[in-house]
Amino acid sequence: MWKGKSHAPHPFVHEVDLTAARRIQGMVLGVVLFPVRITLATLFFLLMWPIARLRLAGLSAAERAEPVRGWRWWLFHHIMLFLSRAVFFSMGFLWIKVKGRQAGVKEAPVLVVAPHSGFLDMLVLCATGLPMVVSRSENCRLPVIGALLEFNQSVIVSRKDPQSRKKCVSQICERVTSDAHWPQMLMFPEGTTTNGRALIKFKPGAFLAGVPVQPVLLRYPGEPDTVRWTWKGLTWLAALWHTSQIYTSVTVEFLPVYVPSQEEKQNPELYAENVQKVMAQALNVPATDYVMEGRFPVKKLGNLSLPLEPPAQETLRLLHEHSLSSSHVEAVMNRMIDSCQSGESTMVTVDHLTDLLGLKDRQTGVKICSLYSKDDTVDLRQICLSVSAVSGFRSLESLIHTAFTWFDADQDGVLSADDLSGLMGALLGVPQYFITEMFTALTSRGRPTEASLRDLLTTHPVYRRVISDYLRCSGPADGNHNGIPNGKANGNNNGIYTGYGASGTKSD
Repeated sequence: MWKGKSHAPHPFVHEVDLTAARRIQGMVLGVVLFPVRITLATLFFLLMWPIARLRLAGLSAAERAEPVRGWRWWLFHHIMLFLSRAVFFSMGFLWIKVKGRQAGVKEAPVLVVAPHSGFLDMLVLCATGLPMVVSRSENCRLPVIGALLEFNQSVIVSRKDPQSRKKCVSQICERVTSDAHWPQMLMFPEGTTTNGRALIKFKPGAFLAGVPVQPVLLRYPGEPDTVRWTWKGLTWLAALWHTSQIYTSVTVEFLPVYVPSQEEKQNPELYAENVQKVMAQALNVPATDYVMEGRFPVKKLGNLSLPLEPPAQETLRLLHEHSLSSSHVEAVMNRMIDSCQSGESTMVTVDHLTDLLGLKDRQTGVKICSLYSKDDTVDLRQICLSVSAVSGFRSLESLIHTAFTWFDADQDGVLSADDLSGLMGALLGVPQYFITEMFTALTSRGRPTEASLRDLLTTHPVYRRVISDYLRCSGPADGNHNGIPNGKANGNNNGIYTGYGASGTKSD
């Protein structure tokens, strides 16, 4: 794991170590209970479908844009609440333990729930009276789910459309500042699922309006903990199967309403951070600045995103598993660098990458490619720079010189913001989408030249941590400016630096 301000547990890995007895019990109960529970849950969902459609039937677009009132609310709302509870009852949540008191909409227009562990967390809606939620536009096209979102009068957002995101923010602020005209809104501020052993950085959406919020804790105290599914570990299907126990315990705890200060109202990021700390303290887990960015779990350092499990470390591990020595890997990286410097295209296919790495197993090449790319092509610069960075094959000066030469698009000796984004993305092995803060720090030192970049990474109080905690450049700068590596690996673990804590598939 990234060596930052704290050695917090990795929140994006959840693996369940079941004893033989537990496995046998799970198989027996799964075979008996799983089909029965799925059948019952499906039946209740199908009953909910037409009721959800009936609630808004016959209303105009303008009427649908207002909160449902009168008989449409008290009749259909209570039926839907009963059926929603029946779904989770059939899934083994025989009772929901509630601690504390839920605040009214005037006291706290927003409920913020954490930790977010998986799709079964939706049971919190039953305990909170079916408040409004925010959902992705893709979910509206799903059978039953789309009808339920319509029933809920949910705020819908398309993550790919910036205008949709702006409209979503506007709708949320309008509803939560309506002085109880709209019902309460419930949000999971982590924005993705984790293993619950740490709270990741809260997104500011629930805090943008500056209204009071009520923190809500969600706990699954049973053992083994089979409810959670996240980036790595149990799949959602395995979580559903292993949750086929006689019953599953869950506790919903309402904390006191958090009223923001004037400073927090003006700074949603600060507001979110302070609420995160309150909830983490109540849960007795660390409050971290980890986030899931795209396909990668990362830790934020300024605007940089440092991967918790660097693709370069996993690449080295895979190569090591195939008996490729440190010297062999270093030679391969040098050949890749030569190839990139020759003017040839840096984009290569999986087959070409497999040949370059000297692998006999194409599937390993596919795995390495997938660490850096969503398709079957990959930029060689990302692989050779990031692997050289974490392995200690090259000195800092040589590494920066090579990277600068490649990403100085205009070849004018200075970097643009886009150039810096590409350069840091290649060094760290994951895309760097938010580079403004670092680029400002760079240009504050004069022209953004190679020397300025090297000075920033070695002297800036924030960005020098990239060198000390992430890049494992070997020894002092060797003064070699032609991009030729210094020829010495660090000699540790066959060139695989394991101090980062992610040399395997799990990091604690």
